[in-house]
Amino acid sequence: MRSSFHLGSLFGVKIGLHYSWFLIAILIVFSLLQQFRLENPAWNQSMVVALAIATAVLFFASLLAHELSHALVARAKGIETREITLFALGGVANIEKNATSASHEFLIAIVGPFASLCISALCLLTRLLTSQGSGFHAMLSWLAYINLALGLFNLLPAFPLDGGRILRALLWWRSGNSESSTQTAARIGQLTGFAFIALGIFQFFGGAGFGGLWIAFIGWFLLQAAGASYLEVGLSRALQGITVADAMITDCLSVDGGMNVQRFVDEILLRNGRRCIAVVDENGFAGLVTPNEVKHLERSRWSITKLSEIMRPLGEVRTVEPGTPLKTALEIMSKMDLNQLPVVIRGTLAGIVSRAEVLSMLQTRMQLQT
Repeated sequence: MRSSFHLGSLFGVKIGLHYSWFLIAILIVFSLLQQFRLENPAWNQSMVVALAIATAVLFFASLLAHELSHALVARAKGIETREITLFALGGVANIEKNATSASHEFLIAIVGPFASLCISALCLLTRLLTSQGSGFHAMLSWLAYINLALGLFNLLPAFPLDGGRILRALLWWRSGNSESSTQTAARIGQLTGFAFIALGIFQFFGGAGFGGLWIAFIGWFLLQAAGASYLEVGLSRALQGITVADAMITDCLSVDGGMNVQRFVDEILLRNGRRCIAVVDENGFAGLVTPNEVKHLERSRWSITKLSEIMRPLGEVRTVEPGTPLKTALEIMSKMDLNQLPVVIRGTLAGIVSRAEVLSMLQTRMQLQT
């Protein structure tokens, strides 16, 4: 889940919104408008609108606090978080790698629901200081309820919910096997997803309307996410013992850094379809050039600009060695949002490993194993 809109950073963690967030934000505001009007008919329209928007903003702030708690505990355990993304079903902290022990996994997972329950308790206590019937009283009541529901929902033992991760941590602690624990928790997550879908469809035809469809949609999300986690374990096993040297392309296309961009586009890019090409000079491998560098240069300058002027220099390019585990290379590509990595031996380009080539290799291995 990647952000479509970036809001900035907090404690060194990027904060962003997925485009689906706007849908749920609008739905929550309209839901609060109806609820506040119904419960407090004496309030004027401007007060209801302002209160609904303020309550929605505080709700998303509490979601952010939930995810940020995961990120901060993960950082304390030596695991960085790339970003936090708020989307239609809540939020997700994009932690760069899995925990290295069951205890770390347990702490990282449980702190999110704990944060939501603490926010709920804080809202309830603060509500005691407000007069019943006031806007603050209504706002705090709703926030207390929704954060309580959020905390309890996330404690469901359905991977990849926090409760599922807690279950995985307990199974891991008991068995000592993180992979089998993940698969067991993921299977339970899939079963929970099926149950939510069935419940949502039943409620929809029973007259619940949108609420039933929403439950079914949550079930579908759980089903897909748990299934992906289950397959990830199989992928990890399939990559064991495989190095970058086994998957890299060795017949790399290289061009001289003195070639102008116009000739490069006409004779290289448009003719062979390669998207990552090595640039060489008198000292050897100098850097990489892709269509991304070309498109950021004004077309009128293509004929007067050399590739050496727009390439990404070797010092700025993330590289790996042939002996690097392929799983590690894929983690690097995922972390840095790259589609390929140059394979370098003592400054000399030995090949390029790409996501497409890795996928092709895995498909071939699976076909031969069946």
